[in-house]
Amino acid sequence: MRELVYTGFISLDGVLDSPGGGPGEEHRSGGWVFKDIEFLPEVFSLKGEELKETSALMFGRRSYQAFAPIWRDSDDHADYRELPKYVVSTTLPDDALVPGWGPTTVLRSTDDIVELKKSEGGAIFVHGSAELARRLSDAGLIDRYHLLCFPLLLGAGKSLFSTADKAKQVLRLRDTAAYPNGVVKLLYDVVR
Repeated sequence: MRELVYTGFISLDGVLDSPGGGPGEEHRSGGWVFKDIEFLPEVFSLKGEELKETSALMFGRRSYQAFAPIWRDSDDHADYRELPKYVVSTTLPDDALVPGWGPTTVLRSTDDIVELKKSEGGAIFVHGSAELARRLSDAGLIDRYHLLCFPLLLGAGKSLFSTADKAKQVLRLRDTAAYPNGVVKLLYDVVR
């Protein structure tokens, strides 16, 4: 069974919204990852560590449409180019997929995601995609969380976790690190 890993930047109050502040991220605090906290390269070493075990990427429609045209041509994301990508959307037509960014498959339902997890292969990493993350979490499909928690309270924006009334989910700490700029790395396994 393949693992589904959510990876993201999060504020202390659980907001994922607009960490980079680029196009499509019109949040009043947009760009908080780079504007408000001292940049330390070691904080972002997690991304290189993740790449070693990433066999595929998964996005919601909006995150795919924001990331694909930029990441496809970005030297910083060159290692993602040929990885298989999955976009979870009921509305994105196949002909709207960005060419030249590796094989991309549109998944139309939660059942499609369940079947993908049953297939052979390594870990699938979900980047951004707040709505998808909440849906996957509520369905019990996320196996791990890789979070870089920034010392900010944003007060509003898209949250990683829903407020749905659901059964308790226990997490086991896999790894942690604290950095001088206040960012904390939190890696959790979902206990089943």
